[in-house]
Amino acid sequence: MVLRAYMAAMDGQDPDKALELLEPDFRFLIALPGGQRAGESREDFAGYIAGRAAVDRTHEIVRSAVDGDVETVYGFVVEKGVTMGAFLSAAQISPAGLMARYQSFFTTDFDLVDRP
Repeated sequence: MVLRAYMAAMDGQDPDKALELLEPDFRFLIALPGGQRAGESREDFAGYIAGRAAVDRTHEIVRSAVDGDVETVYGFVVEKGVTMGAFLSAAQISPAGLMARYQSFFTTDFDLVDRP
C-alpha cells in the first residue's frame, strides 16, 4: 500500500523521501484545524514538508482499504506518546504506483473509531 509507505516516510528521519512516492504533477489537499494546504505539484508538496515543524510524530493507522486505484487510511497522530487527533486520508494511485492525488483531514475534536 503506497499510502502506508508515504506515512512511514513522513514519520521518518528524512520526510523528503516521501517525495519519491509522488507523481510530478501530484495534487493535494491537507485540511488541519488551523487551515488547509493545497498544491498542484511535487514541488508544492516539498514546500509543505519544508514548512512542517520537526517533532516526534507518528501516524498510527488503525484502518485501511483499497478500492481499485484509491487507497484510504484512518488513524491517529501521536506526538511524543500523546494522541493529538485523528486523520482520514485517501490517495489516488497512478498506473506507475505513485500517488497522483492526496487528501487528508485531521481533527482534534472527533474520533471515528476508538483508539485501540
